[in-house]
Amino acid sequence: MTATASSYQTDPQVQQHRWLILTAIGLLTFMSTLDGSIVNIALPVINRSLHIPMNQAEWIVSLYLIIICSLILFFGKLSDAWGKIKIFRLGSLLFILGSLLAGWQVNLTFLLGARAIQAIGASMTMATNNGIITEIFPTTERGRALGLIGSFVALGSIAGPGIGGLLLAHFSWSYIFWINVPLGCLAVLIAYFVLPQDITFTKVPIDKIGALSFAILIMTLFGGIFLGQQIGFQDPSVELLFLWAVISAIIFLQTERHQRYPLLEFKLFKNPNFSLSLLCALLIFITNFFFNVVTPFYLENARQLAPNQAGYILMIFPIIQVFAAPLAGTASDKIGPKLITFIGLLFILLSQIGYFLCGLHTSLWLFIGSVACMGLGNGIFSSPNNSLVMSSVAQKDLGIAGSINSLSRNLGMVIGIASATTILFAAMSHNYGQHVTTYLPQHPGVFIYGMHVVFFIALGLCTLATLLTGWRLWQKN
Repeated sequence: MTATASSYQTDPQVQQHRWLILTAIGLLTFMSTLDGSIVNIALPVINRSLHIPMNQAEWIVSLYLIIICSLILFFGKLSDAWGKIKIFRLGSLLFILGSLLAGWQVNLTFLLGARAIQAIGASMTMATNNGIITEIFPTTERGRALGLIGSFVALGSIAGPGIGGLLLAHFSWSYIFWINVPLGCLAVLIAYFVLPQDITFTKVPIDKIGALSFAILIMTLFGGIFLGQQIGFQDPSVELLFLWAVISAIIFLQTERHQRYPLLEFKLFKNPNFSLSLLCALLIFITNFFFNVVTPFYLENARQLAPNQAGYILMIFPIIQVFAAPLAGTASDKIGPKLITFIGLLFILLSQIGYFLCGLHTSLWLFIGSVACMGLGNGIFSSPNNSLVMSSVAQKDLGIAGSINSLSRNLGMVIGIASATTILFAAMSHNYGQHVTTYLPQHPGVFIYGMHVVFFIALGLCTLATLLTGWRLWQKN
């Protein structure tokens, strides 16, 4: 589709197809979420199929997240200069190609290479999806549109375990990747007919040194964390990775301070709505992944529920979020996003208190109610918070703002995954008096102690996010 006006919001043809555009973008968002949840379930199967140890299989997930975090700022800046829709289209094709290659059962190296292609494509789409939606949808519908994107994320979380289990029961693990191909082709087909041509370009040079140093910083920092968890943080190779991370961080900060057109424009963070909303998103995603890592241990080991029973309980979270997100987005369009985000954070805070009170013999209804409360809180919080981030920058900065927003989400995922088990087993080791790296069936109380430490920290993170948002709301009044 060719744009016929200087703004998408004044182009009648674009406005006529805006919900189809949202559908195409939402499908690709759904795919990336579905891919992550299916891959986690399939790791034991892949481990046996490729004859690799479990710690190596975990890199199939870790590498994907690290590459996305490394490249997402670069593609956000590139999309501002070259066009967000152009970058989104190319990212979609790369994600489909990576999915196709990942299903070929060659060896771990080939699979990691395919996952890298997937991650590059995913980072291109993640860096641009919020910016495209913000440019196309009028302010009266923006919150609802961003809320629907949140629903696609939740749907991916719901569909992943079910579809993954069904596929693995009847087919090889290749199909957990190949399922992305028809979905991706459908999204690309819709996008081909309804996405307009780019009309907003900054045409500024790309900060290549900043992009390279930031990518090295993320790869060495989180690569060192994940590798250190496997072989020990005193290993020279891990210490060398952390040294490279420090050097890269210094180079990145010095470069950004003196670049005329930096990769990361620190002036954006002078806007309190932008900075505070990003910080809250980061804190909540860390909290969510504390939950994702710890609760399967609690339900399946400590409470001895069958995996399908645990799965049904954990599915409450995304199911409630699916319904809450678009409603919260619509409400934020009518009464403003700041109050809605505060209400959402109060529900998330309440859920963390519930988890902290759960033990070996407490009623499961306390845990189930906390899961429901967390799903409701995330559904209420996410879409208006996205709207606050994207509405607080100029149109020329929508690409980089969207990529920073996605970066905060992915950084929260990586930090949550990397730190949750570290905190859990460190607390368990302290309580047990010996080094602990797994669940101890004969000493369930040791795990409960570690779980309480994890959720106490999560409670602190949520309290900080809630207080900051409450302060912003009070300042407004």
